[in-house]
Amino acid sequence: MRIHALDYKRIIAIIMCFVLITSLTCLTTGCRSGVNGEVYVYCYGDYFDPMILEDFEAETGIRVIPDYYDTAEEMYTVLENNATTYDCVCTSDYMIQRMIANDMLAELDKDAMPEISNIADVYMKKSESFDPGNKYSVPYQLGISGILYNKKMVGDVEIDSWSDLWNEKFAGSMVMPDSVRDAFMIGLKKNGYSINSTNEAEIKQAADDLIKQKPMVYKYANDSARDLLANGSAAVGVVWNGEYIYTKDLNEDVEFVIPEEGSEFFIDSWMIPKDAINKDKAEAWINYLCKAEVAAKNFDYLYYTTPNEAALELIDEEYLNEEAVFPTEETIEQCESLVTLDAKSTELYSDYWKKVKAE
Repeated sequence: MRIHALDYKRIIAIIMCFVLITSLTCLTTGCRSGVNGEVYVYCYGDYFDPMILEDFEAETGIRVIPDYYDTAEEMYTVLENNATTYDCVCTSDYMIQRMIANDMLAELDKDAMPEISNIADVYMKKSESFDPGNKYSVPYQLGISGILYNKKMVGDVEIDSWSDLWNEKFAGSMVMPDSVRDAFMIGLKKNGYSINSTNEAEIKQAADDLIKQKPMVYKYANDSARDLLANGSAAVGVVWNGEYIYTKDLNEDVEFVIPEEGSEFFIDSWMIPKDAINKDKAEAWINYLCKAEVAAKNFDYLYYTTPNEAALELIDEEYLNEEAVFPTEETIEQCESLVTLDAKSTELYSDYWKKVKAE
């Protein structure tokens, strides 16, 4: 019998705390090592089912020492200052591009990772936008930004476009991202522009639209946006598609849509720092995560789109048929991933975002 998602999350949260405490205790007291050594991994917090740590060690004899960060920028600074601390790192597409450009990553030995063949070609191709030739990274989790809305609160308004976020009916009941690139993505896509535009006129137009929208915004938020929709504090909000199932479990009136103009698409991937000490063990970890049964277990924990094609046979059909969770290839083709911009363009976005927030 499937555990209700919310209860499952609570149970896992308790387990996760235990795992973290155990890991910290081991680091400070020097407790046992895996029979085949250790691999030090670094990723976003709560980004895999913690039970797979024990499963991986049982299968390989390698003990995983996990560590977590909040933002990709934080991770980058840590690796830049002490690149040998971690053997394997998971982070986002635009940051991987930056790390490749700065010669911080090791080229992968794909012969040592045969389970990579489970990753769908469409996602390997998408990854080439930041990792040409897929030399340095392996896709792990995917997501698309969209509009989460309460169908009772929006009434007869059809939600299918970014421009719907300028509907005065939602004044005081709208949640927007508190992030410069994510917020500008909406303004740019609304006007038919690339989310990576470096054209000042296009960036300014997006900023002007965001300024016009601001009086209608209830709150700028990131992780808490889903909770505001779940408890009825807001009618519409912008979230990643992986938040949909979690929120739906709390409030059956919420729905999720990817706007017709297209959206922001992220790929989080695993890679190995150039000076990693345990490169072979890091490759074993990545290979293990690419196994169909492991990817399916992680999907049941995270509810983000898995790029693992083989895992689809192990995932409940109710999720496979939900386009919010598994978007069509046509939808994916309409989406773009963020790329690292040059210094001048980055400053432009920052300056215009300050104007948006100051109005």
